[in-house]
Amino acid sequence: MHHRSRTPGPKLLGVAIAAVLGLGVAVPPAFAGPAGGPSADADPVPGLVAGSDTGAPQLVTGLAEAAPGDNPAEAARAHLAAHQDRYRIDPGQLVEAGVERAADGRRTVRFEQRHGGIPVFGARYLVHLVGEGTGQRVESAGGKYFTGLTAPTVQSVPDEVLRRLAIGAVQDPVARAGATAEDRGPVVLPGGAGRLARHFTVRGSDPAVWAAKAQEVFVDASTGEVALSYQVRAPYPLDVPGAAASGVAAGVAASAAATSPDAAAAAPALEPATGTAPDALGRPARVNIGRLPDGTYQLVDLTRPATVTTYDAAGRDELDFSTLPADAHPAASPTTDFPAVTGTSGATDAHLNAAAVYDFYRDRLGRDGIDGKGGPITSVVNVTSFGEPLDNAYWDGRKMVYGGGSGKYLPFSAARDVAGHEMTHGVVKHTAELVGLGQSGALDEAVADYFGNAIEVTGRGMPMTDPRAALLGEDLCRTGTPEACADRRLDDRRTTVADYVGAPAGVDNGGVHLNSTIFSGALWDIRRTLDPLLADRLVYRALAEYLTPLDDFVDARNAVLAAGRALGLDRARLRTVAAAFDAHGIKAGWQRRIGVDSRPLLRELSTESVAPDVAAGRWVAATAGEGAKGSMAVYTGAVAGSAEPARLSAEDGRSHGWPATDGTTAAWVAMGPGADGGWGMEVLARPLDGGPARSVQRGANQYFGDVRVSGGDVAFLMTDYATGRGGPVLSRAGAPAVPIALPEGHRASALAFRDGLLAWTESWQVGERTVSAPTVYSLAAGKVVAQYVVDDANAAAGTEVGSTRLAGGRLLWVETPFDRTKGSTIRSGALDGSGVSDLLPAGPRLGTGTEPRRISGLTASDRAVTFAEAARPVTGGTRNTDLPKLWQLPLTGGTPERMSCNRGGQYSPVADRGTRVVWLDATAGRTDLVVRERAAGTC
Repeated sequence: MHHRSRTPGPKLLGVAIAAVLGLGVAVPPAFAGPAGGPSADADPVPGLVAGSDTGAPQLVTGLAEAAPGDNPAEAARAHLAAHQDRYRIDPGQLVEAGVERAADGRRTVRFEQRHGGIPVFGARYLVHLVGEGTGQRVESAGGKYFTGLTAPTVQSVPDEVLRRLAIGAVQDPVARAGATAEDRGPVVLPGGAGRLARHFTVRGSDPAVWAAKAQEVFVDASTGEVALSYQVRAPYPLDVPGAAASGVAAGVAASAAATSPDAAAAAPALEPATGTAPDALGRPARVNIGRLPDGTYQLVDLTRPATVTTYDAAGRDELDFSTLPADAHPAASPTTDFPAVTGTSGATDAHLNAAAVYDFYRDRLGRDGIDGKGGPITSVVNVTSFGEPLDNAYWDGRKMVYGGGSGKYLPFSAARDVAGHEMTHGVVKHTAELVGLGQSGALDEAVADYFGNAIEVTGRGMPMTDPRAALLGEDLCRTGTPEACADRRLDDRRTTVADYVGAPAGVDNGGVHLNSTIFSGALWDIRRTLDPLLADRLVYRALAEYLTPLDDFVDARNAVLAAGRALGLDRARLRTVAAAFDAHGIKAGWQRRIGVDSRPLLRELSTESVAPDVAAGRWVAATAGEGAKGSMAVYTGAVAGSAEPARLSAEDGRSHGWPATDGTTAAWVAMGPGADGGWGMEVLARPLDGGPARSVQRGANQYFGDVRVSGGDVAFLMTDYATGRGGPVLSRAGAPAVPIALPEGHRASALAFRDGLLAWTESWQVGERTVSAPTVYSLAAGKVVAQYVVDDANAAAGTEVGSTRLAGGRLLWVETPFDRTKGSTIRSGALDGSGVSDLLPAGPRLGTGTEPRRISGLTASDRAVTFAEAARPVTGGTRNTDLPKLWQLPLTGGTPERMSCNRGGQYSPVADRGTRVVWLDATAGRTDLVVRERAAGTC
């Protein structure tokens, strides 16, 4: 959940699970009709919700069909088989994934879908049974099962190539250099015919460099395209202005801890005992403890089926506890009176709160612990992060990890709602398994928000009318009011249409924390309106029995309503539940109600990481098509007019992307098997108005990128995998491509091409420092004609130089210090290497905020320069205003104006003629290719 500011990771493929995998939003019958809402007497629980991109329904309720048998899974399977006309499910593709048994005897059978024996990512189908034996019957069913999958089940790209491509998905070159990829095996990504992919967990060997950018990467096993990539679950940063990055190893820990032996397994036998220990505020508390044979005591609670154990890391780094080290021991005392450090470290509070969370789930909801089977509950307190206090807490996949606090914060275990929130993530993992990306990830956070607060207010006996009841983390601050301290509040009244943060996958995994209170706020309103115990049981039943990994907000609304019917809520109370979701804008079609001031050219692109291009009123872009089905293809269209986009790339089983155009010709990169059956990359070029594509360059052990085209000439960057060397390559008038030699040890990036001039950023090492130089190369002269050296000798952290652009007879580029206390500068130089000036000096962030401006993209025409401000570090207060926005100013300099007032993330701007700009926009919770003719001005 929580907690300290951290810079967002690089942009990753995939905006949200729904977009990446082709999962749309079904329209429940209850919301059909001209007004888009139900009639006053309509049943708020949909009887049938059609699935999207599948013949199988998303939800079927109101059943009472016999399914006799003593084995619930076999009875459920037989039911699905007997009703093929309704479900269209092949029982042979289902593998039992477990049976959830409710306290009232109801059983939920979970099935996982297989395609040719290979798991289908996120595909779960659930059948709900009541009664016993011959009286057993099916009450409802639903989930995500994908019909029509025809993806191959044998990969054609070699394992080592797939691994290399997975590592290549890491865009930070420093992190990528030390990265490794753990092979998780094959998986079929749903959507259309499906895609066979290889799943890798990519992480760095140097955590200080990697900084929590462990990624789940899915590489298409037929083409080599990175089909899906997102960060492993990481802790949520609390809004701590100016705080250093923290919690950086949470994602690494989540995977490592799940597979490593637990040091506690070798612990000596303990006897139950009781004692006293001070809490974080020094108040004495009674604790259940364990007595060792030598007469000493540890914080081990043996009074419950789930053993509760609390370790004190004593200030060691969180990385040391990705798995419990052999020398780790529970917090200890020579007597039953534990010392003061047990409180100041947070151990006492962690111990008591873990037990309280267990009791809540057992006594109130009938669940036996986090895993539902009475498994051990482990907490580690008082960890640090690279020598700094860790103002954070997280569930790492196996245990709780808490920072020991700082001068501003108490130990993070001191807040029961924080403990409840994080431990609920464990419950979600053992039930719905919600994928931590986009809306499904926001649902995971929302459920954790809800139960974290519900556990605290129930334990304190707080009425729901208490203003503090809706606050999350309000008790962590050493000074200040609870309202000022709270990380989130569940009564913030946010709605989808007004407040949904259109974030791509690279920002908070698609806004999983930034959008959570839209849904948890609706759940909290339900708890305020219904009896709190009934509301808790309702939300828990939806989680344990109805939600599946890829569900979105509307799916979850239907899940809660269906759970309400199963609990016996009457129609009036079900309408109350529906009204709470309505009030937060959670109903089918909400995305279409978000207003924008741009004009769409192509909707729902499959990625925001592959930039478009535009010239002379013609655009090119790459996408896997509506719903992100299949491999990427290159499309083109006119900026003006309404003609359908035309596909440029062939349907040849390869992935085509990274396009460029000069308004007449397009060039791009294809990757996948060639005519000889071997995998490789190829640069292709084709006229926009028709004609065959020609091969510019093909290589089996080479990487091509940064393709540019001008006057029919094609330039690109090439890297040889075997030697690691590379640089610009040029093909003139269809002739074979020829490398442009760089000095030994020099590298090129950020290629630009226009009017017989190539430009790039050249960099090389001089001793311990990096030297970078925006460089201009003349095709006519056959040599470099200008170079502007940026020497980092006086910049300890270094400077990133990039985004080179040719416009108006000048070279433009961006200089950004790695020191985040300093901002970016847009510089301009004459094409003979003289006359360098600052077009936009470093300054504070535009529009809002006082932190230094950081620029993440630059484009220019002969009249105007347009740039994107980088996203602010994701914090508890992050809103749409903190996501990247486009600004424009005259090429001669001046005051920047907002290019668009769209409230979501704006990425990859490319300039056309005059002030016209095309970009990728995530305002509607998906990536659209859009255009504006001129700046919007002040928003």
